Amino acid sequence: MAGVVFGILLMSWRVGLTAAILAAIAHTVYRARTTSSVPAWRRPSVAERRTEAQLRKLERGGYRTLHARAIPNSDAQIDHLVVGPTGVYAVDSEKWDRRLPVRVQNHRKLFHGPFNQKPRLDEARWEASQASELISKALGREIIVVPSLAIYGPAVPWRILNIRDVDVFSGSLVRKWITKREKSLTSDEIDSIYEAAQGVLPARYGD
Repeated sequence: MAGVVFGILLMSWRVGLTAAILAAIAHTVYRARTTSSVPAWRRPSVAERRTEAQLRKLERGGYRTLHARAIPNSDAQIDHLVVGPTGVYAVDSEKWDRRLPVRVQNHRKLFHGPFNQKPRLDEARWEASQASELISKALGREIIVVPSLAIYGPAVPWRILNIRDVDVFSGSLVRKWITKREKSLTSDEIDSIYEAAQGVLPARYGD
């Protein structure tokens, strides 16, 4: 009788250990798939994580991305700098209140509800221009960085619209916005621009 009881306990222990190991493996896989490379303390909203998830899918197409890169001597940062076959892009991700409408006036003014977003557009354009200047200087040739604002939350009543030299669109269109352009960079050029960007645009979380 004691042997039977011991056998049952031993079997239960083995089953429990196996279950614990499988749970640990499943948790590790889940974390690997869902953990963002943007550190937790750097995340003001889910917007950056949603954009990052889309950009990961571009990697197989030869695109490379840097996240949360600081503009030297300023408090500004580029949420996502993308380098790939179709060019170089600065993507800023915004999570806005879905209850307030997004509208544009005369193709020059962007509003979220009653709030004029001119400062946000100016900031995005300035960040891209700074990145362009720094990368160009490092490589000794002109590199154009295209600025953009990816909006999550409220409906955006257009697909892609250029407002004050910044492309504005719904966050769900990030990949299409990047890949719809004609290819202009070789793999070697992509690598050199990416490496230069790493050097001149420090990681925000490294400060």
